[in-house]
Amino acid sequence: MQNNYYGSLPDTGFIRLSTILKIIPIGKSTWYAGMKAGQFPKPIKIAGKRITAWRVEDIKRLIETGNNQINKINNEDD
Repeated sequence: MQNNYYGSLPDTGFIRLSTILKIIPIGKSTWYAGMKAGQFPKPIKIAGKRITAWRVEDIKRLIETGNNQINKINNEDD
């Protein structure tokens, strides 16, 4: 799941959905369905509520959690 974009993310700040979808290769509708189901973090409205963005920390945590789950499944197969 982790790729070149992940390493270029800042430690803190906000990122837009287009950047997230370069890191986590899923479609917009899948992302929004995952948000609704509580699997993905909720966005924050900034700049007078005209811009939707996500906290970098939340996205990094999601990626790390996903990688840990994949590793756990792979270890169970051994």
